[in-house]
Amino acid sequence: MKRLISVISYDGSAFHGYQVQPNKRSVQAEIEAVLSKMHKGTPIRVFASGRTDAKVHAVGQVIHFDTSLSIPAQQWKKALNSLLPDDISIIDVTEVEDHFHARFNVVKKEYRYKMLTTQEPNVFKRHYYYHYPYQLDHEAITQAMRQLVGTYDFTSFCSAKTEIDDKVRTLYEVELLEEEGELIFRFVGNGFLYNMVRILVGTLLDVGRGAIKPMDIKNIIEKKDRSFAGKTVPGHGLYLWKVSYK
Repeated sequence: MKRLISVISYDGSAFHGYQVQPNKRSVQAEIEAVLSKMHKGTPIRVFASGRTDAKVHAVGQVIHFDTSLSIPAQQWKKALNSLLPDDISIIDVTEVEDHFHARFNVVKKEYRYKMLTTQEPNVFKRHYYYHYPYQLDHEAITQAMRQLVGTYDFTSFCSAKTEIDDKVRTLYEVELLEEEGELIFRFVGNGFLYNMVRILVGTLLDVGRGAIKPMDIKNIIEKKDRSFAGKTVPGHGLYLWKVSYK
């Protein structure tokens, strides 16, 4: 038995999320079905760095699984891609030590949220960008982002449905990237709570349009109350960009 780690990308448009759900299409279910087929019907469990919600995409999600097959690691990529649907792509497969865990060994993650700011929507980008054709104060957003860097209890910036008690997370980098007709919100942290990035973006948009002052961010954090933060922006603009390990 050996343990393999794989970097995967997926287009989340047609998925109800990463995790297996009854009677709903998921990334995990598709990969496990292919692995079970390769192992002649034996169920193979796949472990990921974390879940992604419905419509959310991944550029660099990381999974691991155990296998008894003697296929060389470099051949797994071709084998899996030949059987997986077109909206999942295996980027790399490597053998690792058996104590490695795709979730528990994560050091940091990077998420990006993409917005299209042109006046007219783009039909070809509608599944991959949140269309937001309104005037924004980019400098105010950048000032607010500086207030988010550090270690805080992010209760105000996670879904009320979040089940875990420990909501303290560290954000190492938060920045606004500007391209012609596009805005990209970039977040790098040691971990993220349920809907955290989407709520952070919604709050920063409120800052950008003047509904919240940049310096109010600290106050929202201190409130530890979801009702003080902005709305949750749609999932289709969100990308799990990169997962880092020691």
